[in-house]
Amino acid sequence: MGSVVEATAETFREAVSAGTVLVDVWGPHCAPCLALMPHVERLAAERPELTVVKLDATKARRLCIDLRIASVPAFLMLVEGREIARLAERPPSPERLRAWVDATLGSVRNDAVGKEEVS
Repeated sequence: MGSVVEATAETFREAVSAGTVLVDVWGPHCAPCLALMPHVERLAAERPELTVVKLDATKARRLCIDLRIASVPAFLMLVEGREIARLAERPPSPERLRAWVDATLGSVRNDAVGKEEVS
């Protein structure tokens, strides 16, 4: 089972530094953000290789600017601290979010297999 971590501006870099991480940038007054939360948590529960890091944009404004977050909800996929994908749709449906996560994780797995074959 994957994990869900609440990050702050101070803990964000460490929270995303290892493994495959889905960053959920949300806001407490954002109805679509709140509606998607149970779906995001379900994604983590169903995917052991995935850590979900939740970042409250209202408490991490400077970090959101650095991450080029223009609006919430925003979803980023990072591997070993490096952004590999971003879901720009505002807001995505739960089905679209799931499809994007699955496609992105598939790409990560394929990259890992390719690296093992080269070694």
